Amino acid sequence: MSDSPSFANIEFLVERYRTLLEVSESIARHLDLATLLRDLAHRLPRVVPVNFIGVSLHDAQRKVMRLHALQANIPADLIGGHEEAIDETPAGLVWQTQQSLLVPNLANERRWPKVMGLMQEDGTQALCVVPLTTAVRRLGAIGFGSIQQEAYRESDVEFLLQVGKQIAVAVDNVLHYQDLTHDRDRLKLLLDVNNSVVSTLELRELFTVIGAALRGAMPHERTSLVLYEPERNQFRLYASHFPDGNGLIPDGLLTPVEGTPAGAAFTSRKPVVFDEKDLTRFPADIARLLLAEGVKFLCCVPLLSHNRALGTLNVATVHSRAFTPDEIELLSQVASQFAIAVENALAYQQITELKNKVAEEKLYLEEEIRTEHRFEEIIGDSLALRTVLKQVETVAPTDSTVLILGETGTGKELIARAIHRLSGRHQRTFVKLNCAAIPTGLLESELFGHERGAFTGAIAQKLGRFELADGGTLFLDEVGDIPVELQSKLLRVLQEREFERLGATRTIRVNVRLVAATNQDLIRMVGENRFRSDLYYRLNVFPMTMPSLRERATDIPLLVRYFVQQYAARMNKTITTIPTNAMDALSRYHWPGNVRELENFIERSVILSQGTTLHVPFAELKVSPLHAAQYIPTLHDAERDHILRALRESNWIIGGESGAAARLGMKRTTLNSKMHKLGIVRDADR
Repeated sequence: MSDSPSFANIEFLVERYRTLLEVSESIARHLDLATLLRDLAHRLPRVVPVNFIGVSLHDAQRKVMRLHALQANIPADLIGGHEEAIDETPAGLVWQTQQSLLVPNLANERRWPKVMGLMQEDGTQALCVVPLTTAVRRLGAIGFGSIQQEAYRESDVEFLLQVGKQIAVAVDNVLHYQDLTHDRDRLKLLLDVNNSVVSTLELRELFTVIGAALRGAMPHERTSLVLYEPERNQFRLYASHFPDGNGLIPDGLLTPVEGTPAGAAFTSRKPVVFDEKDLTRFPADIARLLLAEGVKFLCCVPLLSHNRALGTLNVATVHSRAFTPDEIELLSQVASQFAIAVENALAYQQITELKNKVAEEKLYLEEEIRTEHRFEEIIGDSLALRTVLKQVETVAPTDSTVLILGETGTGKELIARAIHRLSGRHQRTFVKLNCAAIPTGLLESELFGHERGAFTGAIAQKLGRFELADGGTLFLDEVGDIPVELQSKLLRVLQEREFERLGATRTIRVNVRLVAATNQDLIRMVGENRFRSDLYYRLNVFPMTMPSLRERATDIPLLVRYFVQQYAARMNKTITTIPTNAMDALSRYHWPGNVRELENFIERSVILSQGTTLHVPFAELKVSPLHAAQYIPTLHDAERDHILRALRESNWIIGGESGAAARLGMKRTTLNSKMHKLGIVRDADR
């Protein structure tokens, strides 16, 4: 009978070693801590009083003990993931001293009140903690808890130390496996980023791919890309991913560089992490908006390429979990590749826009060539025309805005082209747009362009006339017909030299010289609130008034000969003679349609001519009732016509008793002076 206890003790020890062997076998099978602990929770209670098992590992970067896995073999509300300072947990003491710790009754333990309180809430009464240490490193500690007080004896502690040594090997293997998995995932992420950099040139698509890869590699809820616009010295939020946000931070938002989280990273050229307190210190509105979106931690990483900062890549979380140094390092590596992609995408975008612009310019210039410009140069030698050309020579070398006034058909476009040819922009494009010829709904698109899908029927991106004229001259004819609601946008382009295409958020800057023309009374339109006064003053920098054809009647013979020559050559006719009576009739007619009307009349005359003499349909030169009602000659015109009539009746003899001066009742010198002033010169064929 005396041998029975000894035999039972031997049997118990055998069972313990068998269990220890099973633990070793379990370690070989499991590469996951939670699965391993479930197995231990099933086996260990046969040989040692264990109801709770928890593994606490030392986090060297954060200098805390973190409860990585926890298992119980009784119902309990156990919560893993706790982090405590090394000195505030029994596992920390065991890790530091490498000595086991036995707490027979938790109610009597006062050193770690928070941890002991949580364990007692779960029902733990006794605790044994042993170190987890391999031959090469100290990992942490494993704790065994029981719902009975005084549950552990010295022999139990020795056995659990042996278990701890084996589990340490398993934990080390798991950590190595996790490290390898982590490295594999990181390399896969970087490979995915690199493949995206190589294969994707569209910036938003690139951001979407990289943002998705980042969300799979590190926990966060907000991702954004801000790019620096040097011409503004501001950031623009180019793309963002805030799936559960409140919509307070829209794409395209402009923010300053100074006083912003992104600006701190951009300026220092180093990753920077901010918590809520840090964000409250920034004066810019973007920090307030981030806090309103619930951001707890924000990491901004600069995008650096070729020693140039392009912007920042930003990730944020709404949870109270700071970004680890390892995550920041990963984000920095991603950002270094992303920066190359951003630079390539921006360059591609610029090249694409330039290519589109060149294509648009080519189409526009081909259209211009197809348009029949009937003037190789401005025809005329009258004083009124010479005055205008002198003004052209004066203003052309400058970049000032020019407003050309005058009746329809006086050649305002020719003057605009002359200004362009004599300017420093003559090697760039001269782009024109007749504002009266474009429907109101399409005029904004014609001026500023649109993106694909901006409105119904916008099936492709279109460059506006301002982009086409970048570096050159834009001629807006009939500028008085621009709708009031569009005038403010035109004013902004003239003042700021920037605009956005329809359907786009990106601001485009242009360098365009504007020449505008109108036959309307803009001052009267301003008084009637049909034209903005600020736009009028912005256009009226250098006004020029084109003389009507009746104000430069001496140019009519020159224009007639020019048009006759042009149309005769085009129609394969030979016209050598223009009758004197025909030329007189053409010179006397007041031409309400100005040069355009004269040109059309000569074209009809050439068509009607059968021989070498120009046939002029005199009946058409009578003033129509409509024109008679509208046409009231000015004093200048009346005086000029009166002197011309006297000169013709005296056969262009000025002096003498039968001369024009005597007929007009003035001195010869006075008449000469008036003829010079009114631009009256006798034609050689008269």
